[in-house]
Amino acid sequence: MQLRDRTAPLAVLGSVVSVQVGQAIGKGLLDAAGPLGVATVRLTLAAALTALLWRPALPRTWRELRPALALGTAIAGMNVSYLAMARLPLGVAMTLQLLGPIAVAVGAARRPRELAWAGLAAVSAALFADAASITGASAAGLAYGLVSAAAMALFLVLSARAAAGDGGALLTPAMVWAAVLFLPLGVLESGGRLLQPSVLATGSVVAALSAVVPYALTIAALRRLPLRVVSILQSLEPVAAGLAGLVILGEELSAAQWLAIVGITAASVGATRSAYPARDRS
Repeated sequence: MQLRDRTAPLAVLGSVVSVQVGQAIGKGLLDAAGPLGVATVRLTLAAALTALLWRPALPRTWRELRPALALGTAIAGMNVSYLAMARLPLGVAMTLQLLGPIAVAVGAARRPRELAWAGLAAVSAALFADAASITGASAAGLAYGLVSAAAMALFLVLSARAAAGDGGALLTPAMVWAAVLFLPLGVLESGGRLLQPSVLATGSVVAALSAVVPYALTIAALRRLPLRVVSILQSLEPVAAGLAGLVILGEELSAAQWLAIVGITAASVGATRSAYPARDRS
């Protein structure tokens, strides 16, 4: 790999940190706008921001439109995580969503070592969402978390394909479609509360941090790193979510979760190092 490829893991790390800080801020909006309302504001403003940044040409044929609709549907599905966050601690909700990237990493593994890193990430993620956090948890919250996990797996696979072309041109119509899917749900749940200045102002920050920046960074990283490595690096999301929940929301971490952070970090470092030949690390 070329030297410039060394920045790709930093792009994934930036994506992980950005999205979880944004999610923590977004969770703070749940009382004001509701989970569907927060997702609607986030996606609508993110669609506007991506359109301003990339100004792509509109898809002209079904062949051009189809991948954008698929990616947008996956993005909308990922936003079901707000329904999970309304019922579960942020770290647990994001750990459930992480099952999607882990499944992609396992499916894309080609060597025992790659499978081992994915396994370590999976075990550490399970430890993070320890039994004490899951016991008595809302069944609906767990179900929403699993839906967002499946959507995130689809997002990574589709983003890898988008990375081969003009990812920015595909991301904008995808974000618009995701916003269209959520808009009637958000309006039904929250109505005029979506237009409150405080909701729009905070929603703009959430849209930038948890949608526009991380999605663009993920697509950029997938141009330089294998899908399996990006998927394992995404396992840092519950770490970032737990820390963001601790700092921003005051949700404390258990000793088991701190141990899981060590395991997830080790898996991410190991997967990243295995992506580069030894001669490229000298």
